[in-house]
Amino acid sequence: MAIDRRREAGGGGRPLPEENGSVPGAAGGSAATPLGPSPANAIGAEIQAVPVPPPAAACSPLLLDYDGSVLPFLGGLGGRYQRTLVLLTWVPALFIGFSKFSDSFLLDQPDFWCREADGQGNWSGSLVTGHANHSGNGSIFPTPGLPTPAGGNVSECDCHEWHYRIRAGLVQNVVSKWDLVCDSAWKVHIAKFSLLVGLIFGHLITGCIADWVGRRPVLLFSVIFILIFGLTVALSVNVTMFSTLRFFEGFCLAGIVLSLYALRIELCPPGHRFMITMVASFIEMAGQFLMPGLAALCRDWQVLQAVIICPFLLMLLYWVIFPESLRWLMATQQFEASKELILQFTHKNRMNTESDIKGVVPELEKEIARRPKKVCIIKVVGTRNLWKNIVVLCVNSLTGYGIHHCFAKSMMGHEAKTAITHNFYADYYTMAGIALASCLAMCPVVGFLGRRGGLLLFMILTALASLLQLGLLNLIGKYSQLPDSGMSDSVKDKFSTAFSIVGMFSSHAVGSLSVFFCAEITPTVIRGGGLGLVLASAGFGRLTAPIMELHNQKGYFLHHVIFACCTLICIICILLLPESKNQNLPENIPDGEHYTRQPLLPHKKGEQPLLLTNSELKDYSGLHDSAAVSDGISENTTANGMKSM
Repeated sequence: MAIDRRREAGGGGRPLPEENGSVPGAAGGSAATPLGPSPANAIGAEIQAVPVPPPAAACSPLLLDYDGSVLPFLGGLGGRYQRTLVLLTWVPALFIGFSKFSDSFLLDQPDFWCREADGQGNWSGSLVTGHANHSGNGSIFPTPGLPTPAGGNVSECDCHEWHYRIRAGLVQNVVSKWDLVCDSAWKVHIAKFSLLVGLIFGHLITGCIADWVGRRPVLLFSVIFILIFGLTVALSVNVTMFSTLRFFEGFCLAGIVLSLYALRIELCPPGHRFMITMVASFIEMAGQFLMPGLAALCRDWQVLQAVIICPFLLMLLYWVIFPESLRWLMATQQFEASKELILQFTHKNRMNTESDIKGVVPELEKEIARRPKKVCIIKVVGTRNLWKNIVVLCVNSLTGYGIHHCFAKSMMGHEAKTAITHNFYADYYTMAGIALASCLAMCPVVGFLGRRGGLLLFMILTALASLLQLGLLNLIGKYSQLPDSGMSDSVKDKFSTAFSIVGMFSSHAVGSLSVFFCAEITPTVIRGGGLGLVLASAGFGRLTAPIMELHNQKGYFLHHVIFACCTLICIICILLLPESKNQNLPENIPDGEHYTRQPLLPHKKGEQPLLLTNSELKDYSGLHDSAAVSDGISENTTANGMKSM
């Protein structure tokens, strides 16, 4: 408006000064004469004179590069104190294995029969062959040779005194304690629900708490409460009390599992994370293998429950000997506590602070007054790539553990058929052996193909085993009914068993690797929440087993078809994941966003890669300003070289 008024006052015959305060000369303004400041320049000067508050200074990148600066300064995994802490994260895995597989013994469905005394000690009554056993972890024992009543109108469940034959090494378990058979058999499945539902809620809640208050408080308080609830389970007076306390026991067990998993990952350098985690898995499976012997020694379910929980008393010492995660303290900018812990590490390792070549400690002292910055898992919703990666791995975990039950039921016989073996221990150790073989195979496969390649391979095997079992076996079943086909039901059973073993082998690897993968790509500030989500998804997958048992395996085929379709979807989604092998752990959400997917196979020499690397990622928002920067681009040519219409 000021320029318009000046144009009107000058009559329009005199050239107006430009915004830069110069008058163009006769030759295109080459001999411009400077004039006084224009009103527009004065307004701009006033705007520039207003003091703008400086943005908060960013934290030193040296302190946020934990794997590149802090961990090498502390000696990596070569320090004696670090190795001791890793060992302390391994020891509780044995106790966790006992607790996770205790349901196989506490809630195993025994063979049972009715015994009514006739005053002379003679047997009379009906034999019930443990029909619920087919939905449990074991198979049926040969039925004892007891007489059956002559009249067939008497109901099998019309009995005042039951007698049991427990196959799991115990003299008495929860089922025989409170006669959870016939009309009360559904209470067994509710008791199985309680531990799994407690684990699910525990993973979700303790994961968020671990990101807010730290891994160490979650671990210690979970140990205290699992001792309280776990020992109270052994004193239950009815099945309702048992199921309720098992829920809280599962909740506390989830806090221990999650905090130890996060601490183990955050202690290790990039090259050792996977093997350290796999050692913990092997120790947990050792608890699974030792559980039958422990049950045989205890003989009673209450003694067994107490023996399973009492070893957690040793973990009370962790309050004194186990520190908070240094990586989490640095990522959340708690630099005062970080400095104290670094000095503790150097003292325990007998290190000299003069070896701090990169100057971590002096840089830490400069930032010591900075306020802590903690993040909740909800912040991941506003990200572009991170939330997709977490969702993909949650679906993989759900599918892996969910379809594992389908393969197990197919191998053991999901209908009223005889299982492949006639012994509880054979069935139990078959399942445990397949899990052990799966973990052993993961080590070389993941070491060679990486996290994403290994997960993709195992998911493809799972999908093939599932589809062949659903499609090929139905085809074989139709041909076996023809008189001249030459096929029998035994051929179908052998194929079913083979596909089930392959499916259980690969689906177990899918579930385990999905949890580990999520722990690596989730930033440190929200790693607890990310682990909680993927572990809760695994719990939902395991929950399908008691749900199917509660419905007496109705809808089993549809259940298997749904998970088979999920495996095909997961194969496509795995290709969208980044590769975290030998990569530094992301410390904050921007670091997690920079984890971009790479080609599954390395490109050949001289071939142009189709996907950008992290160093090549740039902000494309400045492309529209390129015309103002370069004068060499004509008016009818855009920044990318295309002619404008």
